[in-house]
Amino acid sequence: MPPDVRAARMRDLDPLTLYALLRLRTDVFVVEQECPYPELDGRDAEPDTEHLWVEVDGAPVATLRLLRGGEGAAYRIGRVATHREHRGHGYAAALVTEALRRAGGTPVEIDAQTYLEGWYARFGFRRSGPDFLEDGIPHLPMRREA
Repeated sequence: MPPDVRAARMRDLDPLTLYALLRLRTDVFVVEQECPYPELDGRDAEPDTEHLWVEVDGAPVATLRLLRGGEGAAYRIGRVATHREHRGHGYAAALVTEALRRAGGTPVEIDAQTYLEGWYARFGFRRSGPDFLEDGIPHLPMRREA
């Protein structure tokens, strides 16, 4: 059975859930991947940003955010993170699937870590530019057409 994906804008999140989502992202990106960078970049609070997550035993274990796009895309997926102990259960796939459903068939972009290029290709994403380093981690831009 697919996991239950929850979604809310920041203004609709209760403080404890928001804290847990931000803590999960910090644990994965800053601590686990050893990338000290400004995780809180202001985009979480934008009025159109949606936070999606999966809970296990009442605690968020996987999350992503769906942003309104910029140049050439209606949406952008970012901050896809799954707690180390909960990987391999399909939670990230469920989140990406739901984000694409919410995007309503419009173009979606993502800056993916390069080792995940094939994983995102499963959802119809294709490379849209050259590799680049972000906080010392190899990434590539990808786009899913409408």
